[in-house]
Amino acid sequence: MTRVAIQGFSGCFHEQAAREFYLGHDGALPEIVECSTFEGLYRAMQSGSADAAVMAIENTTSGGLIPNFDLLRRNPQTIKGEVYLHIHQNLMALPGQTLADIKEVRTHYMAINQTREFFEMRCPWIKMVESEDTAKSAADIAREGLMGVGAVASELAAEEWGLEILQSQIETYRQNFTRFLILDDSIRIPKEDIDKASLCFTLQHKPGSLAQILTVLSFYDMNLTRIQSLPIPGRQWQYFFYADIKFDSYERYIQALGAVRPLIDDLRILGEYESAKESD
Repeated sequence: MTRVAIQGFSGCFHEQAAREFYLGHDGALPEIVECSTFEGLYRAMQSGSADAAVMAIENTTSGGLIPNFDLLRRNPQTIKGEVYLHIHQNLMALPGQTLADIKEVRTHYMAINQTREFFEMRCPWIKMVESEDTAKSAADIAREGLMGVGAVASELAAEEWGLEILQSQIETYRQNFTRFLILDDSIRIPKEDIDKASLCFTLQHKPGSLAQILTVLSFYDMNLTRIQSLPIPGRQWQYFFYADIKFDSYERYIQALGAVRPLIDDLRILGEYESAKESD
């Protein structure tokens, strides 16, 4: 059984993503190692308490988790897979209550952002309180027997903590997906299955540098699915670029890397892996 570090608590969306990936990969549920921070994922792997980690990187509603791009660059573990999880947010509370009984709801700030419209339109009397984790909010309600207090979290959290879902799928946007990265150096992927890569690089500080790179990638039929820039500390107006590219031919991908290497500095391949499909 693979010990997988997640940011969050039992029942959170990170655990759902870990279950989805490892059930499909080796047919077994992983052993979950809870971490309070994303930095903790790497500490767990480095200490040997976890074999792998699952880390959120972007959401279609809230955007990218910018600090996690920097963690990818600064740590040696490579990306070996990804999961697109359809995020359904649910309002839950201790059994026997109605929506009118709920005066306060606790959840993570991203869940607040994703469900704000529901609460403003349907139950404006409810006070929204930011917490460190969706599933922990559910756990706290169950452990402390808090009546009149709800949580916004996953169905898995409601199931694990014995809460009743008062309203399901309250997210504002139905196409609400989070992309999770699989950091597991034990996974070996045949080259013929690799169709996606994540790169980090810097560019020479001159006009047109990025345009040159994009032109070369396009020539080699590389599909740029994401690009993110972050400032380089101590170097004025210079940036690290993080890029995800998809391709049909691994050979063409290698050729594209060879063509762009003279144009970029400090290239690091963060991972080469098989792309995931968005879940239903």
